[in-house]
Amino acid sequence: MKRVLVTAAALLAVGVSSASAADLATKIYKKAPPIVAFDPWDIAFGSAVMSNYVFRGVTQSNGQKGSVAAYFEPRYNITKDVQLYAGVSAESISFANRAAAEIDGYFGIRPTWGAAAFDFGFWYYGYPGGQCIDTVQNGGVLCPVGSSALANGNVAKKDASFYEGYAKVNYTFNDYFSLGGNAYYSPNFLNLGADGTYASVTGKVLAPSTWFGSTGIGSYVSGEFGRQWLGTSDSFYSLTPGVGPGIKYADYNTWNIGIGFTYKVFTLDLRYSDTNLSKGDCNAFTSDFTASGNTDRTAINPGGAGSSWCGATGIVKLSADLTAMTNLK
Repeated sequence: MKRVLVTAAALLAVGVSSASAADLATKIYKKAPPIVAFDPWDIAFGSAVMSNYVFRGVTQSNGQKGSVAAYFEPRYNITKDVQLYAGVSAESISFANRAAAEIDGYFGIRPTWGAAAFDFGFWYYGYPGGQCIDTVQNGGVLCPVGSSALANGNVAKKDASFYEGYAKVNYTFNDYFSLGGNAYYSPNFLNLGADGTYASVTGKVLAPSTWFGSTGIGSYVSGEFGRQWLGTSDSFYSLTPGVGPGIKYADYNTWNIGIGFTYKVFTLDLRYSDTNLSKGDCNAFTSDFTASGNTDRTAINPGGAGSSWCGATGIVKLSADLTAMTNLK
């Protein structure tokens, strides 16, 4: 899938569970708060169902098709302020190359220094089951003979898997307000041949617990503003696929803001997400198999087919997040 990173301008927001929709672009999972007496080992795990899986402002699930997700993350606390972790996660997707699942592996270290929580790690995004999409039916130009083609002329590699390194920080000012910053880099984003850098700022405000009395319900408002920088593709995605130099993808801004409600291990998050990518540049980036028309022409999308995969969307997400030491004792 051809796709998805101004230093981010601060966005005032009010609240989100780290495994909920405010982290759609950054994929951050919960870190248990440090305690003086601690067990060195712990396991975090959870699942979610969402109306739209959006990653850095771009749908991974063909708009409103919906997605389910799950993760499993063993953790080892070296001290009360330093945690090692590794995990796997999976999401259902709908990519241009017909891949239907995302299988991720990741690992890192989370040091905490006072009110500042850091996270440094490595993430691998795997997309098994993809097909090579050629310029002509039955292939033989870019893909093996027998490959399929799209009516809108888009092409896609069989494998969109890639990896990136990341660094994050979140500063908690008080019981109600926190701000964060994130940076990611990949030398070959989505296997397009183009490097990718993403940076963002996040904000979260928790509502006072007295708002809902003794019901156990909590709430928040949260948001993110980020920018994705993208390099130049390889020749597979050139203006004449397979011939000549690649195309320089458009850099873009993305943002989301939403409100959430928590109860025990559950979070319901309602969010709005958008980008400033044009429909034409979105099509060039995503190879959207639903792109249509001929009026959205840009320098990298001369055919004019337009994609709505990078546009404004609302997201409803219900998730559950647990840790063995807290929830399963």
